[in-house]
Amino acid sequence: MTNTTLTIKHDESNGRFEARVDGYACVLEYQLRDGTMIIQHTGVPGAVGGRGIAAALTRHALDTARARRWRVLPLCSYAVTYIARHTEYQDLVA
Repeated sequence: MTNTTLTIKHDESNGRFEARVDGYACVLEYQLRDGTMIIQHTGVPGAVGGRGIAAALTRHALDTARARRWRVLPLCSYAVTYIARHTEYQDLVA
C-alpha cells in the first residue's frame, strides 16, 4: 500500500495522522513542542497489518515535519526503526 492508494489525514489539533483501512482506524500520534514533533505511538490493528500502513503513516509524518522545518524525536519503537532503515530522514532527528 502506498500514499497514492492510502488517504492520510493530518489532524493537527489532536496531534495525529489518520487513515481508515477496511473500516479500521490506523494512527500515528505525536506532540509538538518547541518545533519538535515527538512521535509517541503508531497503531495499526492486526486485521489490516502487514500492508505497509504504519510505514506510510510514518513517512507522511516525517515528510510533514521536513516541510514545516520541525525536528523529530521518535519515542515510538516503530518510528525509531523506520528512521534507522530510511537514512534520508535521519537529519530530522532531534
